[in-house]
Amino acid sequence: MFFILSKVLAFLTHPFSWIVILLLIAWFTKRPFLSRWSFRTAVVSLLFFSNTVIFLEFTRWWEPDGTKIEEVGHYDCAIVLGGMAEWDNTNERLSMRRGGDRIWQAINLYHLGKVDRLLISGANGYITDDKLDEANQFKEVLVENGIPDSVILVESVSKNTHENAVESKKVLDNHPEIESVLLITSALHMPRAEACFEKAGFEEFDTFTTDHYTGKSRSYKFDQFIIPNVSTLVCWKLLIKEWVGYMVYWMMGYI
Repeated sequence: MFFILSKVLAFLTHPFSWIVILLLIAWFTKRPFLSRWSFRTAVVSLLFFSNTVIFLEFTRWWEPDGTKIEEVGHYDCAIVLGGMAEWDNTNERLSMRRGGDRIWQAINLYHLGKVDRLLISGANGYITDDKLDEANQFKEVLVENGIPDSVILVESVSKNTHENAVESKKVLDNHPEIESVLLITSALHMPRAEACFEKAGFEEFDTFTTDHYTGKSRSYKFDQFIIPNVSTLVCWKLLIKEWVGYMVYWMMGYI
């Protein structure tokens, strides 16, 4: 039930949904004051949430700093969280999303000798079954590309970040030889993920963030200040999802 409710909540936290609702109110209400207020709020919201610089400044506050590859130590295992791909039913293969940087960086760390093993955590984060079995399917791809089967662990039960942490802990409890752990996920996702893994009983682990939206320098372009960008609305959805998710997880005792 919580899983389904979280998906509904995700829809309601999308700025585009708010704008559409405000416009519908402005269109259908018979109260002139409410119509004007709704329309003006919708326009202001559209301009605010489509401004790239505003989004990046809020994101800069939320995202942890990244780590350079050369600064990463040695770890027995890297835990790579799912949410990296979709399943292409037509061509029957994984199709990368932005979060695919997680697995790319994990592969790089493995080949550089920074991590000895990989644990891929996550099954399918969708309500309906679209044949996505992310952990197992990624393992197949990695093995096909030369990474030994023996160094890849999978956790193919979890559907959300809380379950990622709980189920990953169960897997590693069966491997007492694994002592040092590196948690890999997107920078936007890391605050919630790190809190979940601490709550699940991971006493000592380090983090490695990927696919950052921001960096230490503010190298904004002129058009980012003044030209609305519709894709920024989607970016806001992801950021707000993390804020709301963190709060809900705290209320549920997951963090």
